[in-house]
Amino acid sequence: MWLNEQQIIPSAIRAYRKALVRSTPHHVVIDGLFAQAKLDLVAQALQQEKQWKTQKHSYSALYVNNATWQETPDTERFVQRDLWERTGHPADNPESAIALEFLSFLRSNEFMSLLSRIFDVQITDINVAKPEVNTNFFRLSASDFVNQHADDSPGREVCMLLYLNQNWQSDNGGELMFMGKDNGPVTIAPLYNRCVLFDPSSEGSEHWVKAVTGETAGCYRYNITSWYWSE
Repeated sequence: MWLNEQQIIPSAIRAYRKALVRSTPHHVVIDGLFAQAKLDLVAQALQQEKQWKTQKHSYSALYVNNATWQETPDTERFVQRDLWERTGHPADNPESAIALEFLSFLRSNEFMSLLSRIFDVQITDINVAKPEVNTNFFRLSASDFVNQHADDSPGREVCMLLYLNQNWQSDNGGELMFMGKDNGPVTIAPLYNRCVLFDPSSEGSEHWVKAVTGETAGCYRYNITSWYWSE
């Protein structure tokens, strides 16, 4: 069981729906949504250094190579972070297996049904060509960044961020920042087993990540990003 049953009882779902409609952007923060013992195993799997690959996007192009990146002005650089590679895992590696299992669960009918209940819209992968590319692990170091952007796209109903940072401290930075409204940005710390769900088409949903400030070598901010569509 990947989900914490106490966090998905009917009264909890009603509370999430109220939080969504009352907030700008429409979002809800759920702490402890997932079973911690299983999530601990996922977090452990992410410590395998060889599975990470640097990813760079500009505002005009995704997956920019190093040569193009060097010619891209700082103001046009959108994302620099590490992506967890799904392929190339040893068949007998149980740590990789649990991480892959969790990614699959996040695109399962069970989990998408939960999102459908919270957002009051039918979430489905029926028209998504490659669902697996829309759910993955990422990490940021002090030299990485995710600059301001919007995640809205035709049919995209839900964006999910789940943080996997054990013992994260306030001085480590890495907060999620929503634009919000009336010059009142929304700040959310990337605490362990904290799930942020938001409507990417809602007012004030433009967002960015504050710089990671950990001074220790190898200090990373880990998260899952997952996008979901309706028919």
